[in-house]
Amino acid sequence: MISPIEQEIVSLLQKGDKKAISLLYENYADALFGVIKKVITDDDMAQDVLQESFVKIWRYAKKYDPNKAKLFTWLYRISYNCAIDKVRNIKNKSGKEVQIETSAVYKVSSTELNQDVLDIKKHLKSLDEKYQIVLNALFFEGMTQQEASDELDIPLGTIKSRLKIGLRELKKIYNP
Repeated sequence: MISPIEQEIVSLLQKGDKKAISLLYENYADALFGVIKKVITDDDMAQDVLQESFVKIWRYAKKYDPNKAKLFTWLYRISYNCAIDKVRNIKNKSGKEVQIETSAVYKVSSTELNQDVLDIKKHLKSLDEKYQIVLNALFFEGMTQQEASDELDIPLGTIKSRLKIGLRELKKIYNP
């Protein structure tokens, strides 16, 4: 036998009426929090999972079929599955930490560096000043072309042209 409040909640859920979510919370939040706490012991995390559960409940509200399961059973499954998903997600994240000590990413030997280009700033000074300013902004100050255009108060097209010409001039120095 379905209680009148449960019948009202089911009716509101199927209509997509927002009153349903507040009635669900009033009548089932404590019980669902208890279900979640059996899986997750941390109160703050359990509260987050309860919130996520209600979001899922609302998202799937129109799919609820009272002929297949009682309302509490349906709510229980959603909340329990949210708690399990949260635990799995935490375990997966903790297992994927990067171990920098064993990484070869930062190990660069001096023989791998091109010694010819280490003096690029010196060669950059041999270019016309308008090219120096653009190349310096883009490569040494890390600006995008648009940022350089705004910062230097030079039209974007001019920035692109000076970049192209400046790189061509540097190429002549490195590849005579």
